[in-house]
Order: sequence, then structure tokens, then C-alpha cells
Amino acid sequence: MRASWNRATENLYSAWIQKLFDAPLDAEPSWPTLRAVLHDRSRNILFNYLGAGEDEVSAPISPDCADLVYFLRAYFAFKMGLPFGYSNCSRGGGGHAPKCYSWLTNLNPPAAAQRDGLAAGFGAYLPVVADAVQSGAVRVLATDDNTDFYTVPLSQEALRPGTVYADPYGHVLMLVRRVPESGGAAGVFLAVDGEPDGTVARKRFWRGSFLFAHEPTLGSPGFKRFRPIVRDASGSLRRLTNAEIAKNPQYGDFSLEQSQLGVEDFYDRMDDVMSPEPLDPVRAMKGAIDSLEEQVKTRVGSVENGRKYQNSGKGEATMPSGPAIFATNGAWEDFATPARDFRLLIAIDVVRGYPDKVARQPERYAMPRGESVAQVKAELQSVLASELAARKFTYTRSDGSTWTLSLQDVIDRAADLEMGYNLNDCVELRWGAPDKSDEASTCKRHAPAAQRAKMTDYRAWFRERHWPHA
Repeated sequence: MRASWNRATENLYSAWIQKLFDAPLDAEPSWPTLRAVLHDRSRNILFNYLGAGEDEVSAPISPDCADLVYFLRAYFAFKMGLPFGYSNCSRGGGGHAPKCYSWLTNLNPPAAAQRDGLAAGFGAYLPVVADAVQSGAVRVLATDDNTDFYTVPLSQEALRPGTVYADPYGHVLMLVRRVPESGGAAGVFLAVDGEPDGTVARKRFWRGSFLFAHEPTLGSPGFKRFRPIVRDASGSLRRLTNAEIAKNPQYGDFSLEQSQLGVEDFYDRMDDVMSPEPLDPVRAMKGAIDSLEEQVKTRVGSVENGRKYQNSGKGEATMPSGPAIFATNGAWEDFATPARDFRLLIAIDVVRGYPDKVARQPERYAMPRGESVAQVKAELQSVLASELAARKFTYTRSDGSTWTLSLQDVIDRAADLEMGYNLNDCVELRWGAPDKSDEASTCKRHAPAAQRAKMTDYRAWFRERHWPHA
């Protein structure tokens, strides 16, 4: 390793991340795998950077959400001769937050990496990392020094590309771009995440997809950055502590601010960071509708992947019991959507309640002159109804035909989506098609009665928007 992590290399890392996932704001880019992103030479300026054909080696690069952020950091470190490390951590539970134990670095890669040379070695290294890391590593308490990440302040400077977001319920995202507030349009943070089926998609920061909560067993959610790795006097690698980061002139951005914010305070603070000036209420609400539409279209792909699995002849997927439905492995993890649907239901609540939000906090918006709060709320309700009805999407039914729904249909079917996550059900049922309707006429598959019974028992988690404790 030739180089060290410092402000210059962190800035280069941020620039590389932004370029890697760049696309117009109104685009909704997604990729079937991270490999597809890294092999796009127009995006990845580090493709075959070492001149050893290192990107030509066939390597499994289809990470889930936690793997994704580690893979990107490892890839950049590999190319730039920088230190990289990862921890074995618990997921938390039983009243205890996640905690990390052993820490491994690229000074000691797996035997295959030492044996097979530069290019093949890195390809062998990624599966080793993937087997070790999971979302618990990103939720370790903010006060803990023995972790791969540290929490940062909520500011435009700190929330730069490459910053990681730890969802309290086990999802992980990475910021890739900030779009400043301009011309009355709200500021936007864009992020990418990896889904269990290997797809990588870009999405906006908003309450519907970036969940935040404080519960002891969940650890510390929020925005974090990879902890700097340095070489000590003996030549060994170590991670800087929180106190060292805070006073290091190359960093100085450790902060416990997020740990001290309540849920509403967190989202209010993020609104201030993204859009320091008051927003036009109609444009702000349309931005929230855009985000909901993005989330629904992402679900179209997830449900379609489940339909293709059904048609593959691999048989019925085993449904776990209890909270394990949200985090397991195998076909259920890849193609069922309980965690994604839980977030979608929260997103529906946000959009449905937006006129009320503006009425509660008129000081945060550029309210039209001469109009009362009640008048603005009524206008927002009218715009909301027309926008939800006008925005359409299609999904593929069991027989291969397509069916068109509106966002209003999705909101009207919120109660049905509380039990729409089982990939063993037909896609029509997963989209809440009314019984005996034309839409449902092509449904030929239902989850076993035992699975439906479990879903009925677990329905309160979705109806009450309360994630169960493991």
C-alpha cells in the first residue's frame, strides 16, 4: 500500500462515487448488478487503472445493501493502494445494539489472493468480505470506537458522496450526489443501494426510504463515514478513534449530533440542510410524490423478479417465522419484499399526509401571499388527488400480460399491501388486485395456508408501522 487516507484521497473517493452513479436528476437509473456499473468505462474512471487486466477477471460482484458500501470502498482502496478493513459484527438483539469484534485488513488477504496474483486475488477477496459483513456493522453505537464507521454532523459539507446511511431496521444506502436548492426547487440528496436480488438503484433522500428511529437494540442509525485507517509506528494498521477524528485536521467531522435528535427533529434538520430557504409548498409536495413514484417503480422490478422465480420451476420459497421474515437468506431474502413494503407503507403515509404537514409547519414554506393556511391546505389536497390519479405504471401479470395502475390505486390498496410481500403469491395478489376482478383473473398461484396464517399474525407490524424486535 503506497498511499494513506486523508482529505485529498477522501475527496477523490467522493468524486469517483459521484461520477460512477451520475445521471440527470429526473432519471431513475438502476443496474442489474454492481458489476454492470464498474464495467461501464464511461462511468468508472478506474477501470483497469492498474494496467493488469484486473477488471477483466470474472468475479461475483452482486452485493446486497451492506456489501455494496464495503465493495465500493474496497475497490477504490485496491486501485489506489490504500488500506482497507472490515469487521465481524453482531446484528444486535435481545436488548443489545450491534457490536463488532475481530477486524481484518487488506494487509492479510485470503490465501487465494496471495496465491493467484493481483487481478484474480481481488476477485477472490470480495466474496470473503461479503461473507463477513452485514448491516449490523453500520449500526454499531456512535460512541463506540471499535467499528468501521463514525457518525458525522448533518451539514452539506459532511454529507458528501461516499457517506453511508444506516437505516435502523437493517438497510444501508450510500450518498452519491447533492443537488442544491435552486429556483424554488428543493435541494436533493441522491443515494444508491443494493437489493437482495443484486440490483443497484439510485433514489432520493426522503422519509419514505431513509428511516430513522432510536431504540437501544437497533444501535445508532443515520449518516456515517468509513473510519480512517492509518499506519502506526510499528507498521501495523489501525483505525482512528472518534476523539482522534474530531481533532484530526484532515477530518474533524466526528459528531454525535444525530444521536441527540428525535425522529421529527432529524427530518426537520435534513430539510434545513437540503433546502435552507423556504420551499414552495406545491413543488415540495410534488417532490415527495416523485419519491413515492420512484419507490413504487422499484417495487415493480422486485415483484417481477419474484414472478420470474416462480416461473423458473424451482418450487415454493420457504417462509421464515417471526422477525426473520425481514432478514434471512435464500429465495425469500432475494424475492420476497416485507422490508421494502414496510418502507413503502411509510412512504404512502408521508405523501398522504403532506397537506397536513404544511398546515402544521407553515413557517417552513413560502406560503402564497394573501392565502390562509386552510386555503393552501385545500389547494394541496386538490393537487395531490390529481397527481396521484395521473401518475401511472404497469406491472406484468402471471400470464405475461400487463396491467396499469395509478399511484392513487397504490394508496387505496395500502391495507392490501400489508400482506403483499410473499413471493409464493401471484403478482396480482401482491399488487392488491380485488378478488374476482378482471385484474385478478390471471392469478393462478397462492401461498400455502400455513404461510397465509403467519402473515395474518404478523400483519399488525405493517398496519401499525412498527418493526418487530428480534
